[in-house]
Amino acid sequence: MGKIYQSESFGISVLKREDGNIPRFGFIVSNKISPDAVQRNRIKRGLKAAVKYSLTDMKIGVDVVFLAKPSSVRKPTDSLIIEAKEALKRVGLIK
Repeated sequence: MGKIYQSESFGISVLKREDGNIPRFGFIVSNKISPDAVQRNRIKRGLKAAVKYSLTDMKIGVDVVFLAKPSSVRKPTDSLIIEAKEALKRVGLIK
């Protein structure tokens, strides 16, 4: 069973696999967040960028899913990246 951590713009669900393989990530931005695909894709790109910049310091053997909240639509991409990096540190996924 995984744990869910909440941030202002998204939730993070973490499941420890204990297999020593590289971490896997998923990004969920539903139509309820924004009916506009451009907005949903912008949010996903921001979260993916934060993971990409932090990947070298990431712990191994975990599955991580980002669950966007409606407040993420109003945030600029660079703010989402900063918030996601801070959340990953707070959760303890970054060494």
